Amino acid sequence: MGVKIICKNQRAGYDYFLEEKYECGMVLQGTEVKSLRLGKATVNEAYVIIDSQGEAWLQNATIPHYDFGNINNHPETRKRKLLLKREQIQQIEKKMATKGYTLIPLALYFKDSLVKCEIALAKGKKLFDKRDTAAKKDVERKLRQGHFE
Repeated sequence: MGVKIICKNQRAGYDYFLEEKYECGMVLQGTEVKSLRLGKATVNEAYVIIDSQGEAWLQNATIPHYDFGNINNHPETRKRKLLLKREQIQQIEKKMATKGYTLIPLALYFKDSLVKCEIALAKGKKLFDKRDTAAKKDVERKLRQGHFE
């Protein structure tokens, strides 16, 4: 069936150095899945935390109310459990504790009718890093187009 992207975090590559990427499932309610099927969601302000029980949670991701839902409609920005293997969570925790990484979502997508979330270990960029990245992209774009003097 393939992959259908619901939403992407557009600023992730600009604001962070992305190190390792992981694909994980999500625990969702029925109205959340219906809203995602309509392509409505944002993960730009979202982040991932690992709690004391060793579970990963997606915080601050917005999935709007399902238009045809009833009184049992879901809260828009509730925290959602991410499904990762215990070994992966332990590996992520070690890196986050030692190197100052944060865990951010990159995209939500359907993979064979299951909702998946791509997350990445990321380290924040400073302002001069962002300028440097923008300059490199500009040079690469000019080289591809053949407009370089």
